[in-house]
Amino acid sequence: MTKPVSLPLDLPELRFSASGGATVRRTVLPCGVRILSELVPGARSVTLGYWVAVGSRDEVPAAADGDGSHPASLGSTHFLEHLLFKGTPTRSAFDIAVAFDSVGGEHNALTAKEHTCYYAKVRDSDLVMAVDVMCDMITSSVLDAQEFETEREVILEELAMADDDPTDVAQERLYEAVFGAHPLGRPIGGDVDTIRAASRDAVVEHYRANYRPEDLVITAAGGVDHDVLVSRVVEGLARAGWDLGRVSSPVARRSATPVTLTPGSEFVSVARPIEQANIMIGMPGIVASDPRRFAQSVFNSVLGGGMSSRLFQEIREKRGLVYSVFSFASSYSDAGISGFYAGTAPTKAPEVTRLMMAEFLAVAESGITPEELARAQGQIAGASALALEDTDTRMSRLGRAEITTGEFNDYDTMLSLLNAVTVDDVRAFASDIANGTFSLVSVGKADDEALRSAVQGSIS
Repeated sequence: MTKPVSLPLDLPELRFSASGGATVRRTVLPCGVRILSELVPGARSVTLGYWVAVGSRDEVPAAADGDGSHPASLGSTHFLEHLLFKGTPTRSAFDIAVAFDSVGGEHNALTAKEHTCYYAKVRDSDLVMAVDVMCDMITSSVLDAQEFETEREVILEELAMADDDPTDVAQERLYEAVFGAHPLGRPIGGDVDTIRAASRDAVVEHYRANYRPEDLVITAAGGVDHDVLVSRVVEGLARAGWDLGRVSSPVARRSATPVTLTPGSEFVSVARPIEQANIMIGMPGIVASDPRRFAQSVFNSVLGGGMSSRLFQEIREKRGLVYSVFSFASSYSDAGISGFYAGTAPTKAPEVTRLMMAEFLAVAESGITPEELARAQGQIAGASALALEDTDTRMSRLGRAEITTGEFNDYDTMLSLLNAVTVDDVRAFASDIANGTFSLVSVGKADDEALRSAVQGSIS
C-alpha cells in the first residue's frame, strides 16, 4: 500500500494486502456489525477486540427533558468496563477468568473518551473459545445488583490510586482546563461523586442503548482466519438472541469538524504535600483526522519525545533541573490537546516552566533543523515498526481506523506520509497551536504567582 484505504460503512466486503505480507479483510453484516481482521504471516497468537464507539464524552449529566425518566449516566461507561466481566446467564465471572487462564491467554478492557474496548490475546488455536466467551460477555451480561455494588468499591479504589499519582492528577486537571465545558474535559473513569451517585438503572440503560449490532466493531490481528472469525461471531451473537436478520446500517462516525474550545481555566493549582512540583502546560491541538498529524508527531519527537529531544537536553542534561520531562498530544474526533510536562523541586518550578515555554516557542518561531527532522522521522518509523511486531497494536490500529477516521494506513503508507513532512510543516504546525490559549496546572507546593509570571512572561 502507498495510500490510505477507505472503509465505507455501506460496503459489505473489503479485502486488501498490507505491508509485510499481511492481509486485511472486512465484513459488514446486514445487522450493522463490523468485523475486521489482519492476517499476519507466521503469527501464532491472535489479539481480539470488541469495540463500541461510546466513551466518557457520551455520558450525560441528566435527561434533557428533566423529567427523571432517564437517569444521569455519568460513570456508566467505566462501570460497564468492569461489570461485563462479572458474569452472564451461562458463565460466572470465575468461568470467564478460567476460560482464558487455562490457555495462557490475557483478557481485559479499556475505557476511553470516545470508545470502549474489551480485548483478549490467545494462541491462534484458541480464537474460537475467545470469540465465544467475548460474544457472551458483550451481549448477555447480567449486571448483577450485588456485583454492581462490589465494583462500585473497586472503582473508587482505582480512582483513589490515580489520585495518589500527581502526574495523573495534573493530566486530569489539564484536560479540564483546556477543554473547558466540552465533554472531552470530563475524566474517563468518572470521579468520586459520580461513581457514588451512579445507579444500576442508569448503567443498564446505558448498556441497552449502546451495545447493539449497529454499534459493535470486532477486530482481530495475528494468526486469524477471517471466515472462521465471521462464522463464530455470527453463531455467538445469534446464540445470545441478537436479531442478525434485521437490516441496519452501522452507526455513523463522529463529525470530524473541529470545534472551538472555550478553556475552563488558564491556571490551576493543586496543593499536595509532596517533594516535587508537577507542571503541565497545554493548549488546544488538532483532530484525529487532521492531515497535520504527521507533522505533530515530528514536532513532539523533536520537542520532548526522547533523550535527544530539546526539552530533555536543555532542562535535564544541561541543567540537571528534572528527572522527567516530555511533550505529548492527544487527538479526538472534533478536538485535541497538545502540551508538555516536567517534575521538579518546587523552588525550581518557575525556571523549568520558563525553559519549557522557551523551547516550545522557539520551534513555533524558528522551526527545527533538517537534522532534527531526519532524527524524528527515524525515531517514529523505528518505534512504529517495533510496535507492529505485537498483534495488540495491529488489533488496535484496525479498531481506531474503523471507529475514528474511516481509513486504514499500513506501515508503508504511514512512512510515506511521515517522510513527506518538511521543516516548514513542523514550524507551521507549532505556530498554529502556539496561537491558542495556554493552560498551566501545578500539583505540589510551587509558588503560584511565580508560575503565572513564568508563562505570561514567555508569551508577552
